[in-house]
Amino acid sequence: MVTLNKIYTRTGDDGTTGLATGERVPKWSLRVEANGAVDETNAVIGVCRLHCRADPDLDAMLGRIQNDLFDLGADIATPERDKPLGWTPLRIVEAQVTRLEAEIDAVNAAIPPLDSFVLPAGSALAAHLHVARTVARRAERAVVRLAGDPAERVSAPAVAYINRLSDFLFVAARRANENGASDVKWVPGANR
Repeated sequence: MVTLNKIYTRTGDDGTTGLATGERVPKWSLRVEANGAVDETNAVIGVCRLHCRADPDLDAMLGRIQNDLFDLGADIATPERDKPLGWTPLRIVEAQVTRLEAEIDAVNAAIPPLDSFVLPAGSALAAHLHVARTVARRAERAVVRLAGDPAERVSAPAVAYINRLSDFLFVAARRANENGASDVKWVPGANR
């Protein structure tokens, strides 16, 4: 378990931050950017959960996702290196991706298919879930950018997990809009 006795350390005053491996990297590095975007996604999902009182099952799913996002942050904060670490790092595993896919399928099964794109609107929960979806997409772009750097490694399950997350948040937003009944549909060219 993690113990935080002191919140500020002053070690980042030089513009660097420490990874789980002990390495110091610039705060603007791709790895730190990806981890920050994952953390931001987690925080936005926390705001969504404030609006889940009427849907405890969705709240439980979002709670599991928040925990997974901490796992993903730990994964990203512990770069894979050729030199052994001396300990087993926490990594996102395929079972977490599979569970998220199963939850997407279960939520989506109760929702009629789309006949138009939907606007990020409807209930307060749906609107917040749409914000979380867009933040998750930004986190995905950051993780994929990191994975695309030849000097870095990011596991396939980590990339898959963050990719599936925005899909989950989309169907969750539709669920929050009375299983799509309160979705606000896009009307192309409506205001010309």
